[in-house]
Amino acid sequence: MIMIRRLTIWIACMTVGFLMMAVVLAGAAHAQGAAQSPAPDAAGAWHGAVATPAGDLRLGLNLTRDASGQLTGAITSPDQAPEPIPVANVTAADGRLAFDVPEIHGRYEATWNPTAQTWDGTWRQGAALKLVLAKGPVTALNRPQVPAKPYPYKEEEVSVLSAPGVTLACSLTTPTGKGPFPGVVMITGSGAQDRDEALAGHRPFLVISDHLTRHGVSVLRCDDRGFAKSTGVFAEATSLDFAKDTEAEAAFLRARPGIDAKRVGLIGHSEGGLIAPLVAVADPKIAFIVLMAGPGVPTAQLMAAQRAAIAKASGVDAALVARNEALLDQINAVVVKAADTASAKAAAEQVARAAYPNAPQAMIDSQLAAVTTPWYRWFIGYDPAPTLAKVKAPILALDGTKDVQVVASQNLPGIRAATQANKDVTIVELEGLNHLFQTAGTGAPAEYGKIEETVSPKALDVMTDWIVKHTAH
Repeated sequence: MIMIRRLTIWIACMTVGFLMMAVVLAGAAHAQGAAQSPAPDAAGAWHGAVATPAGDLRLGLNLTRDASGQLTGAITSPDQAPEPIPVANVTAADGRLAFDVPEIHGRYEATWNPTAQTWDGTWRQGAALKLVLAKGPVTALNRPQVPAKPYPYKEEEVSVLSAPGVTLACSLTTPTGKGPFPGVVMITGSGAQDRDEALAGHRPFLVISDHLTRHGVSVLRCDDRGFAKSTGVFAEATSLDFAKDTEAEAAFLRARPGIDAKRVGLIGHSEGGLIAPLVAVADPKIAFIVLMAGPGVPTAQLMAAQRAAIAKASGVDAALVARNEALLDQINAVVVKAADTASAKAAAEQVARAAYPNAPQAMIDSQLAAVTTPWYRWFIGYDPAPTLAKVKAPILALDGTKDVQVVASQNLPGIRAATQANKDVTIVELEGLNHLFQTAGTGAPAEYGKIEETVSPKALDVMTDWIVKHTAH
């Protein structure tokens, strides 16, 4: 279940929604309306948090009055994405506040609590969750690794043509000095991602790109098709489409003046670590690939381990986890076989309704929307091993011991087994790092936004040293 983000981030959250549905229907706290009472002007900044199985997600609401007195504004979620999302149909009268968020199909309804001086209400986005808003802005996040301009290298906006109707908006960074330089194309994880792979107030791809470019490697990073400044339709794409986009990006980078076409490789994070081997097999000119928390086992197995690890790190009841797994096994089986999205939804709804006969239809629809897309139906049936076995380029595979999204103890051995025929494979398990390669406590996604570090220096150094070594003349 995703509270604010337009689409899910990385592989992890794609099916946590059914676990959230189990929690809610098992008796998760709903907002208790306070007695109606005169309330202050709702204009201004407000902040609060909603509880999910993955931890609390902070929300910010900013309302202003236009010339006619009508309230307008936007919400933000610093633990997921900092960009504001407009609200609509704002009403504030008689001690009640309500608004819609059409872009993500959300709604908030609350009453004023004069004792606590808060709006006590319910956030609805499929499930209904308690959300209390207090006066004041959301706490600013400290991100010390974000590089400050001016950079000691060249940065430019470029466009890459991919499939018909798909133009990818990208940033290209090039070291100073005499080239030609080796190059890297960065591949984002699942969900609609911008070129910085922004999440929880972090911009990991920007930090990685900055580090590599300062060490003599040119980097191309792009907004996903149909997201941010790129054109195309994200919702209709699968991992195979994103692989085609990556092929186009690599060809573009090889053709750039100042880039050594024989030393251009790929860095893929999470789903990007699934895409990189696909591209390396299709394009023998790829010089190397780096897999950051890339899958090494069938994705259905990966996601089952992921949900179990997230639930354990988040303290979710084991019985709910077991019920969730049984339901998802059934849903995955029917959606993989479905001929199209409509038939997938019909079959999956029958399974979900049998498991939760009293669940509101909106809740069922919200969760099925995530697991019946073309992307999910392809992804959940994929086994990366046969493709990994065909990769002839050098491979660096990294994962953290506290990664609960792509569990290192499951996936690194899978990568090792699949790549036995490749004589240049380096596999590194990084102690104490999570899925974002941050130094972590539990590794739970709820920690991502609370950790100031964006990418561990040891992860940056391992990756950079290996790339520099493999691209040396």
